Amino acid sequence: MNITVALNRLEKKGYKNTRKRERMLKIFIKENRYLSAKGIFKLIVEDYPYLSVDTIYRNIKIFEELDIIESTELSGEKHYRFKCSSDHHHHIICTDCGAVEKIEMCPMDAITDTPEGFTITHHKFEIYGYCDECRSL
Repeated sequence: MNITVALNRLEKKGYKNTRKRERMLKIFIKENRYLSAKGIFKLIVEDYPYLSVDTIYRNIKIFEELDIIESTELSGEKHYRFKCSSDHHHHIICTDCGAVEKIEMCPMDAITDTPEGFTITHHKFEIYGYCDECRSL
């Protein structure tokens, strides 16, 4: 996923390409980590001082519905990041700063016995911990 693909996806679904939406997408790309809605707000409010947190949440909802961003829960709060490319992988996530590292192996490879009457359609696997920078604080 890149900003052009995201903006095209918005346009195809009838959403306007606004500077605020584009700025939010650029924040996700630049930060390259999970961010809370409040964290996004702090990063965008300098450019748009009259922007409300509700606007951030509305756009997050749109981005999620269009599969532009993905989410996880850190410290009891949803955090969001730009959707990864389509190659299959998993993440290790810093519970402090939201930094993300890609994990190439898939734990589903170890599952050899699916429960009877159950068909797996997809999965998500995340490992949580602290990055070197946060661990040293």
